Formats: sequence, C-alpha cells, structure tokens
Amino acid sequence: MRTLSGQEILYIWGAGSGQHPIDRAMTVLAIACPELSPDELLALSVGRRDAHLLATCERAYGSQLPCYAECPQCKERLEFVLDVADLRVMHDVVPATQTQQMICDGYELTYRLPNTTDLAAIASYSSVALARDTLVQRCVLQISQGGTDVAPESLPEPVIAALAAQMLEQDPQAEILLDMQCPGCEHRWSVMFDIVLYFWTELCGHAKRLMREVHTLAHAYGWSEADIVAMSAARRQFYIDMVAS
Repeated sequence: MRTLSGQEILYIWGAGSGQHPIDRAMTVLAIACPELSPDELLALSVGRRDAHLLATCERAYGSQLPCYAECPQCKERLEFVLDVADLRVMHDVVPATQTQQMICDGYELTYRLPNTTDLAAIASYSSVALARDTLVQRCVLQISQGGTDVAPESLPEPVIAALAAQMLEQDPQAEILLDMQCPGCEHRWSVMFDIVLYFWTELCGHAKRLMREVHTLAHAYGWSEADIVAMSAARRQFYIDMVAS
C-alpha cells in the first residue's frame, strides 16, 4: 500500500465520478494497493476491503477525520472528529476465499465471507430480504442436516440470523456503528460509518482544490497540469500567494 499522488487523486476523481460506490472502492484500491491483483482485491471480504480503504484514507488525510451528522429528531447538525485508531477493528488483510464452518440448530454450514463481487450482485436490489437471501445463496457453499443436504432457501430465520452474526464477528470492519447523542434534544441513535462514502467525499474536495490551483497557476505562469500537481502542497500555495499579492 502507498500514498496517492496528486495526479492519481485527479485520475480517481475523473474515473470514479460516473461509477457506483462499489466500483469507486476498487478504483481507489487498484492504485493504492498495486501489490494486489484485481482478482485479489475482489476476493477481499467487505471488512478487509474497508480496512484497506481506511488505511489509504489515513495516509492521504491523516488520522483525524472531521465528520458531521444530522439529528433525526430535531435536525441539528453535529460536527465531530473521529480517530482512525478508534475505527480500525481489524489489522490483517487476507482474501475471503477461505471457507468457514458453523453448526446451529442441527444445521452444518460451510460458507465464505461476502466480498465486493457479492455486493455488486445485490447493488440494484430494493428488497432487503431479497438481498439477504441472495447473499446466503452466494456465500453458503454447503448445508446439511443429519447427513442430508439442504438447500439455502430452506434455512430457517434463526439460522440465517446466527450466520449473519458470525460473519460480522469474523469480519468486523464491514459494519462500524457510531453511537450518537444530540446535545440539543438529547436524542440517541446509531449511524453507520461508510468509509467508501467518506473517502470519496474527501477525495472529491481534494481533486477540486487541486484543479483550482492548476487553473490559477497555469493562467499565471503557463505551467502544465502535470508540473503543477507534481509540486508539494506548500510550494503550490507559495506560488498561489504570490499570484494573489
């Protein structure tokens, strides 16, 4: 894994602007993690993918992440800062292809953790139940009860719930919930921290700042975009201050 350059920030912004968030995540990681092949990236479990994205975000924007949320009750805007260390709940990054075992209510399951390909398969579903059933069918490789094979659609709800809980326990970075309390009305609620959305929002702001700086300096000095973006941020700012003075 490595830090993204300014030129790579601009490339990701251009390529990702028309992409689904699932594809944007892969666009970022393909550049940030050149040591992993496209197939290896797709095979990462959702949590391990997000662990990579969190590390890439930290390299680009530091360990303190400014955030905001809106109280669902009184609509007050809450501004706060998250520490990456508090969000990081897993440190190893391995493929999700390794099979896992579970026994619940007499059912024996062999399964794997959901990955990016699985998320893409359910991205267009509006039904939560259909998305859940599709994930079960894709990720559960074998089911038996008393030595007899069982179809995934025959699994009872308690077993599916237990499977979901075990998957989350094995892949905890896949769901980071923040406990919120409004200082105004004292309403409490939980909100999911979406690293894909957060990183993309930060990257868009970064790319647009870079392009404004390119416009200013190219107009003033006639330099190329590549030369301007290759400068350090401090050097670009010095020239921008000179232009403004």
